[in-house]
Amino acid sequence: MSDSNTRANQSSPTEPGSGDREVLGAENPSPTNTEKDPDDWVTGDEPMTGAQRSYLDTLAREAGETLPADLTKAEASEHIDRLQQSTGRGSDG
Repeated sequence: MSDSNTRANQSSPTEPGSGDREVLGAENPSPTNTEKDPDDWVTGDEPMTGAQRSYLDTLAREAGETLPADLTKAEASEHIDRLQQSTGRGSDG
């Protein structure tokens, strides 16, 4: 391994007990630092993304619901949160 790779690995977060293996994310992210109310999003009034649309379609089918196809990003996010809870797909599920 070159010196530059060694330095990069030393400055990157690693998984506990994994040696030099680089990981993404945090063990326990703080919701106050990582989550923003969709009503406060600068782009919240833009049309939902393709990923949101696809996931909402899946969640709505599982929940037996229909949703308008012209939701904003913020509206889609709120429906995703709600449907994750009702379908058991949410992290608290």
